[in-house]
Amino acid sequence: MKPIMMLFVILLPVLTGMGTALLPFRKRGQRILFLEGLVLVNTLLVFALLANPPSAELAVVKFTGDLTLSLRIDGMSRVFGGLVAALWPLATLYAVEYMKHEKNENSFFLFYTMTYGVTLGIAFAEDLMTMYFFYELLTLVTVPLVMHTLTREAILASRKYLYYSLGGAAFGFLGLIFMIVYGASPDFVPGGSLDLIKIGGRTDLLLFIYVLAFLGFGVKAAVCPFNSWLPSAGVAPTPVTALLHAVAVVKAGAFAIIRLTYYCFGTSFLRGTWAQTAVMAITVFTIIYGCSRALKETHLKRRLAYSTISNLSYILFGVTIMTPLGLTAALAHMVCHAVMKICSFFCAGAVIYKTEKTYVYELDGLGRKMPWTFGIFTLSALALMGVPGLAGFISKWYLAAAAVDFGSPLALAGIGALLISALLTAIYLLSIVIRAFFTPPDFDETAIADVRDPNWYMLLPLGLFALTILFLGLHSAKLMAFLTKAVEGIC
Repeated sequence: MKPIMMLFVILLPVLTGMGTALLPFRKRGQRILFLEGLVLVNTLLVFALLANPPSAELAVVKFTGDLTLSLRIDGMSRVFGGLVAALWPLATLYAVEYMKHEKNENSFFLFYTMTYGVTLGIAFAEDLMTMYFFYELLTLVTVPLVMHTLTREAILASRKYLYYSLGGAAFGFLGLIFMIVYGASPDFVPGGSLDLIKIGGRTDLLLFIYVLAFLGFGVKAAVCPFNSWLPSAGVAPTPVTALLHAVAVVKAGAFAIIRLTYYCFGTSFLRGTWAQTAVMAITVFTIIYGCSRALKETHLKRRLAYSTISNLSYILFGVTIMTPLGLTAALAHMVCHAVMKICSFFCAGAVIYKTEKTYVYELDGLGRKMPWTFGIFTLSALALMGVPGLAGFISKWYLAAAAVDFGSPLALAGIGALLISALLTAIYLLSIVIRAFFTPPDFDETAIADVRDPNWYMLLPLGLFALTILFLGLHSAKLMAFLTKAVEGIC
């Protein structure tokens, strides 16, 4: 395909989002058909583009010298871009039903659809400058989504999200400046683009800047101590929180750290240094912290949010191992976690939509009234625990294998963190399942007598996510082969 198609698939969702707010649709069904149709068309175009990527890059804007906004598709682009494109049409279909009774639906779909295009811009960025540009745009288009309900809680949550994101972007900007000064090339280069001659005796300074940039991009990936914005953002409508937690924002943070580590600073420069030890220690601590907080949380969406914090650091733990196997394992968990977490969040959203119950202690008996919803939630819970045969097991297996292969004491401690996290995950997720399906003998069902599963707008995405969790768990060989090729730079 021609390089201009990369820009086209980024702009189409942006223009589609604007169209949903500006075009004079007479009926809601017309707007829905327009929105879902163009999102689906864009996804098909993205898949065609990823299957036959352009051989050349596309320079969109040239600033000065080597500074440009440029697009190019490589193996990492195909992983992240394909993940985003696969999930967005289903998320949009779910959102159509969920937002039916919400206010300001036009403004919601305006920013919701624009986020699709901006996230693809991060995936297709050729260099750190371009990725940083779209990374900042991602903050701007998602802040209105977090504050959508305009309640005091939503406004405070959006303000926290904005402040954290801008602070993280400042740290990330330091990494960009130093890469411009000390890089041999402005583009993402497998193995890193630092010029060792330019560095001279400034190795420790560059390592310090890497740690700062890691933490900066890690804000969106919810690393400790910069993660409190994520549970707070749970006040947003569930389609938003699902994208924040599963696809767009948090995965963009993890993807940016992958680019920073493997394609900018380079693992040969970082491996074995104090900087690697520092960032790996942060990820191991965040794994334990996230699942421990989830165990104490009684609010359903916030419990899932803390689970996300823990699982995101699974990905970053693989990244900080700084080996090809570690990166492959990180990408595997990025893919598997996206499907598992969007599935669990959408199940939670279906419960909230049908019952307006938001706390775990309010879920008694709902499993028998909403068997499809809670059946699929149980599957996603088992997968997040890492039960063999489901998606979560395969990615955790590869993470453990990468840690053993690396062999450092801290990497082996990371395996212990994974095991502790699996145990705590079983407790805080299965307690939800038990409450839903098993009630005391004196339980009064009259309050939930009219509760039912949602319609097919919600159940179809949930069913497809459940099938994907099973498929990835039972037939992971092709996925792992593709991810291995992506890491090796041969796809």
